[in-house]
Amino acid sequence: MLGHREMSIDDYLAIARRRKWVIISPALLLPVIAFAYSLTLTDEYTSKTLVLVEQQKVPDSVVQSVVSEDIAQRLATMQEQILSRTRLQPIIDKFNLYQGGATTTHMEDKVERLRAAIVIEPVRSLTGPRGGVLPGFFISFTAGNAQLAQRVCAEVTSMFIEENLRSREQRSQGTTDFLANQLAEAKRKLDETDGKLAEFKSRYFGSLPGQEQSNISILTGLNTQLESVNQALSRAQQDKAYAESLLNQQLAAQEAAPLTSSGGPQPDLMQVQLITLQNNLMAAEARYTGDHPDVIKLRNDIAKLQKQIETARTQPAPQSEDGTKRAVRETPQTQALRAQIYQANQVIQGRTRDQARLHSQIGMYQSRLSLSPGVEQQFKELTRDYSTALEFYNDLLGKESQSKMATNLERRQQGEQFRVMDPANLPESPSFPNRPLFAAGGLGFGLALGIGISLLLEMKDKTIRTESDVKFFLQVPTLALIPVSHEHLNGKKSLWSRLRRKRPETRVGVEA
Repeated sequence: MLGHREMSIDDYLAIARRRKWVIISPALLLPVIAFAYSLTLTDEYTSKTLVLVEQQKVPDSVVQSVVSEDIAQRLATMQEQILSRTRLQPIIDKFNLYQGGATTTHMEDKVERLRAAIVIEPVRSLTGPRGGVLPGFFISFTAGNAQLAQRVCAEVTSMFIEENLRSREQRSQGTTDFLANQLAEAKRKLDETDGKLAEFKSRYFGSLPGQEQSNISILTGLNTQLESVNQALSRAQQDKAYAESLLNQQLAAQEAAPLTSSGGPQPDLMQVQLITLQNNLMAAEARYTGDHPDVIKLRNDIAKLQKQIETARTQPAPQSEDGTKRAVRETPQTQALRAQIYQANQVIQGRTRDQARLHSQIGMYQSRLSLSPGVEQQFKELTRDYSTALEFYNDLLGKESQSKMATNLERRQQGEQFRVMDPANLPESPSFPNRPLFAAGGLGFGLALGIGISLLLEMKDKTIRTESDVKFFLQVPTLALIPVSHEHLNGKKSLWSRLRRKRPETRVGVEA
């Protein structure tokens, strides 16, 4: 009786001995049935090829690939593209696949069957983080004919290789074209910013950052020149005023006094002029040094006037026809004073022009200095924009050159590519059905079925066979065990009796 008490190994062995034919019969029958069923199935052959992923032949440090997508993702994308109806239908038409049978008359059914027969299995490397490197992949195709499976597998493999080359070259060229357009746009913006910067420099020339010190130096020099011009102008005005005073004195003296024999003023008048010059010299020496032009000029004038006084005293006075003195309009001293006044006027006009020019230049440089803070702010903004545009342009220029090299590398087939390591094989034996596997499956299922039936029969059996069963079910002490002997009528023991002798069934007597 099973399921009511704890069972030992001996109990289970006893059950196996009792139900051995229940267990052995399905285990012998079902493998034969499964193997016979496998003989009725259509043979299918699987051709398989190994494709390795070769990295680009030029080191990444020399030419960086523009295709940065993971190979596993790219393989999945190519798989979806190649297994699409537009790519599979030409293969069906080329090899006349799935022509027989009522279920394969429609193209959609044929495409689905072909898609299910193509298996892509990645090969994972043990190197890298968590074995994530993909060195290659298997492509397998299953068909009812070995030669057909080999040809279709080779065709699908060539499609993967061509699609990889086309996809990489297309992506590289697309990247290059995109960078070329971006570079043209960046160059246009750079030229525009450069033009604005050049126009700003020409408009605010002299007020740009870095020119403040030069403007201050020039302004200091202009102020020094202006001071010198002012001094020269003041000196010329003084000379003019002094010459005009001397001229007025001489003209007044000539009208009031007779002339000397030389037509010049009398020695007494020139003596007065000499005293005036000497007084002016004393005043000039008190203000300036001995090398000052005014002091030197006064000394020269005093020396000339002293010579004129000596000459006038030694010459006799001229007489007219009636015995009176002859009048002379202009003396050499008067003419010299007029020339001196003319020169002073010329100097004053020149210095006045210089003064106006210097004032204009000083105002211009002061205006530049006052504009410098605002100009500097605008100049910084333009310079920053120009630097950003230039940096962006140079960056795009480098990327475009890199992309062109990568595209050229893909066109020369020197980049990452698929290489067939093992061509599509010609299968010698069918991959389905696996008849030994069918027989093994039948054996396993038969054993499981026999054991299940045996356990079910044991659970329904109410026979008490052992002393343990008596103690467990009846709850009374056992007095004796009586063995049961099974013999044939001819006196010979049966096989069943001999087997049961090892563990005889007993009839038990219980204490009343």
